Amino acid sequence: MGRLRQAAIILQLENDRLHKRLLAMAGSDAAKLQLEFDRLREQIARQQHALFGRSSEKRPEGSESAKPKDPPPAPRTGHGPTTQPKLPIVEVVHTLDEADKACPCCGGRLCEMSGQFEEADEVDVVERSFRIVKRKRQKYRCSCGAIDTALGAPKHIVGGRYSLDFAIAVVVAKYLDHMPLARQERQMRRHGLGITTATLFDQINALAAHLQPTYDALLGRVLESPVIGADETTWQLMEKHASKKWWAWSVTCEDAVYYRIAATRKADVAADLLATYSGVVMCDGYASYPKARKMCIERRGRDGPPPFTLAHCWSHVRRKFVEAEPNYPSATTAVEIIRGLYEVEREAALWPDPATRLARIAELREARSRPLTQELRTWMIGQRVLGESGLGRAIGYANGVWVGLELYLNNPRIPICNNGTERGMRGIAVGRKNHYGSRSVRGTEVAALFYSMIETAKLAGVDPATYLRTAALRAIATPGTVTLPGDLVEI
Repeated sequence: MGRLRQAAIILQLENDRLHKRLLAMAGSDAAKLQLEFDRLREQIARQQHALFGRSSEKRPEGSESAKPKDPPPAPRTGHGPTTQPKLPIVEVVHTLDEADKACPCCGGRLCEMSGQFEEADEVDVVERSFRIVKRKRQKYRCSCGAIDTALGAPKHIVGGRYSLDFAIAVVVAKYLDHMPLARQERQMRRHGLGITTATLFDQINALAAHLQPTYDALLGRVLESPVIGADETTWQLMEKHASKKWWAWSVTCEDAVYYRIAATRKADVAADLLATYSGVVMCDGYASYPKARKMCIERRGRDGPPPFTLAHCWSHVRRKFVEAEPNYPSATTAVEIIRGLYEVEREAALWPDPATRLARIAELREARSRPLTQELRTWMIGQRVLGESGLGRAIGYANGVWVGLELYLNNPRIPICNNGTERGMRGIAVGRKNHYGSRSVRGTEVAALFYSMIETAKLAGVDPATYLRTAALRAIATPGTVTLPGDLVEI
């Protein structure tokens, strides 16, 4: 009740302030006064939503425009157990005790029916366990006096006590399953292994050193693509005497992801990541990307290679119109036009022939998407709203990045939005919520490396643990070896 009372008081004070402002503008032009009134009404609605509303980008289900045009799929009928093709099968045969082999009907002796069983499956659990493996390396000697010793298992730390598979298990638990090292330590102690978080970090840090060349090669792989996505999100650094708010930057292509965690969100980081790139960068309207492009032009000089080109994301534009829609119903027009653009992309994605898919995308975009974008531009020009209002900000954002928005119409390789790159940031976002970031600068480097390799493996459809193990074995055997998921074969 106390929080609700406080919220009500805050709302009342804000309403009083806005009412006084309206009275002060009573002598103004009627049209301008109406626009200002709409903006103030929007501010009140935003404050009420911030206090009492749900946080979601999903449009209201009751809206006619939000209803799907296609009929919903029929609900699944029937039920049954989920198949588990990846689980090993262990057979357990249950037999009768000698005392129970008497027939319940006549008292005679029951005989076993060879090969006849009543079968049923059940999913069981095998507890996690740890063991000490005593590795004995046999020694050999020659009559000449020479002595040789058999090779042991590959180790990521020379003379270390923990195996490579142990280190990989710690990495997967932290960066794929988002389990902090402190939680892993408690779990391991419950299973009989006494260990510290410092020792766990030593294991993944040593493994990261072997995989550094592969991590560096991932950036090169991304920058080979003619079209890439770029995005950034916050990351926490819990080190004394350092900036707490760091940023995880991402550049992505169809089959690779590269992350770099940096101290700032300034254009310098983007310029360093894209220093040699000359393709198309799909991004949002963040000002650092145009600044980074200018920096690259200056660094390359007049006779240098051309800089990258910026394409902008239609999802960000749609998001801003959806935010304005509750207070400005006319924003529905923009949302519906953008819906039409996405329907074109969905239709193009269903084209069955990969060899002609790009040509089909170009054809559909020219015939249907280009007129829709022109319709949206005409509609925006015809709107009379204050620039500070929600609808005004949405229109201003779209106008500010319009050249980059239209770029995808001329190049079928450019996606309509940057959603793929943003989905790749989900692992970092979930991990950040679970283990709160990194304790040291080195921790940010290790996190960026393993997130890059794990997300790249997922894009390639490869098991991340298998990829890490294969890449580590190759790097330990031959330092400097680079292993990309496409190169993955059984060792």
